[in-house]
Amino acid sequence: MNSLFLFSTIIDFPTNSPYNTNTMILSSQDTESIPDRLVTPEIEETEIDMDINLRPQTLFDFVGQEKIKEPLSISIEAAKGRNEAMEHVLLYGNPGLGKTTLASIIASEMGVKIKTTAGPALERVGDLAAILTNLGRGDILFIDEIHRMNKTIEEVLYSAMEDYALDLIVGKGPAARTLRMPLERFTLIGATTKMNLLSGPLRDRFGHVYHLEFYEPEDMEKIVHRNARLLEVTIEDEAANLIAGRARRTPRIANRLLKRVRDYAEVKHDGTISIEAATKALTMLLIDEHGLDEVDRKILKTIINAFKGGPVGLNTLAAATAEEMETIETIYEPYLIQIGMLERTPRGRKATARAQEHFNTIAQAQSALL
Repeated sequence: MNSLFLFSTIIDFPTNSPYNTNTMILSSQDTESIPDRLVTPEIEETEIDMDINLRPQTLFDFVGQEKIKEPLSISIEAAKGRNEAMEHVLLYGNPGLGKTTLASIIASEMGVKIKTTAGPALERVGDLAAILTNLGRGDILFIDEIHRMNKTIEEVLYSAMEDYALDLIVGKGPAARTLRMPLERFTLIGATTKMNLLSGPLRDRFGHVYHLEFYEPEDMEKIVHRNARLLEVTIEDEAANLIAGRARRTPRIANRLLKRVRDYAEVKHDGTISIEAATKALTMLLIDEHGLDEVDRKILKTIINAFKGGPVGLNTLAAATAEEMETIETIYEPYLIQIGMLERTPRGRKATARAQEHFNTIAQAQSALL
């Protein structure tokens, strides 16, 4: 049958969807559950509405990432002044740092529509074509987890990004021919947590590349204060500082902890988030002053107590803690390494002096209570 590749079903989302405008193509990979863990930077399904409500709408309201905001603001104003679409933008950094938020802000500042999808959801060329052909002049296509796009989709995207055209194959066999479909000039915003997995040709087609870094403590405190106001809850400065300090320098985790502490303050106290309420709530949630949860501590304590501080192989550590090797390596280890409590060596994992000092402090505090 001579026809263009069949388009996948496009699903319209309500305005309060996290993919707050227009369309997203779903795949079975995106329906997998995310671990229910307070300090994971990944967004949980139950948090979607809160994440949208707390999301800043302008660069002025966006706290932190100062190295990005000024050049981004200049690029937006320049594109608006020339009445052109922005150059394509690549945002990379750890989960929960604001890549999706910045994409929405760019659309808002440019006064254009944004359509959102994810790399794994683009399974066929028709999926991509269905979205691109519905973009208006200057509109934005945001692709989250762009590093997970398959190679065929990526190669079709090259001509769309450079020439604003889609090269599609019509027909089969000897009668097959290429059809070039013109597109409106649009802006692609890609987001990734793994820059190294992006191919060179794809990276080179982005005019702007921005790295989102972990937030400074003072910025985290501002975010907690701002979001407390949006949640219409009173919070003391000391309590905001405490929550910010245990949020792993990640706004999404700060929002999650703030919500849990607010619930505790409303049920167990007078509704105000005081330092006392925040301390008791976070103690109940087993989040310590370094932002470590129970599993983090179990991994470190196993290395220290069972293996004399290490080194210990990943396979052995997984067996000793009853956790999957991949889970330890991709979910738990990165933060422990970032804060200097875990070290990877050729012979295995080692707990650092800082980790041992942390647990000695906890042991001394517990002894003092006896």
